[in-house]
Amino acid sequence: MLRYLYAKDLVRFPDLARSMFTDRAEQFARRLGWPVEMNTAGEERDEYDALNPLYVIWERPDGRHGGSMRFLPTTGRTMVNDHFAHINNGHRIESPFIWECTRFCLSPQADRRASVALALGAGEVMAAMKLQHFVGVFDARMERIYRLMGLEPDVLGRVGEGRDRIGVGLWSMEEAAFAPTLAKVGVDRATSRAWLRYSLALQASSSTGALVQSA
Repeated sequence: MLRYLYAKDLVRFPDLARSMFTDRAEQFARRLGWPVEMNTAGEERDEYDALNPLYVIWERPDGRHGGSMRFLPTTGRTMVNDHFAHINNGHRIESPFIWECTRFCLSPQADRRASVALALGAGEVMAAMKLQHFVGVFDARMERIYRLMGLEPDVLGRVGEGRDRIGVGLWSMEEAAFAPTLAKVGVDRATSRAWLRYSLALQASSSTGALVQSA
């Protein structure tokens, strides 16, 4: 199932949270060789995890991480503005209708539905928050994955060549895209929305009350 959890609520799901951050270490540090930091628990975390981002997480039947993405409003601090504005000719991307998506990660034990389920979750966040776009930084490997998923970005800029090429792009999800995405995940829209409502109910019980970024 999909879970929608802010960072402050991860403490309620320790196995899910721990496996997400260790899977991030496996993917970004060990497999891709990115210069990311790992803590003594073998978890990959960065400064943006401390800003109470929203995580969309595909949870495996055993309660552990299958895949995830991280979202932050562009009205606050974001990776794309802090570190990659030069790819967009120095222009900052700041809008209440655009959120940043980063740290797309799949568990080594992920099933075939994980990546498309994350796309579904992103679409539900976009619909719930009445957003127009997500913005993110992508490399050549992820660009191929997005193309296979039918989620090619509107590219704002690129730098580098070959495997070292990175870009900044905008994504949207039209209502018509939900049907084929739901079919690939194997659920109907009612179930997808129920996963979101369930997460909202959990947040309400811990005094958040709504899918709104706490400042």
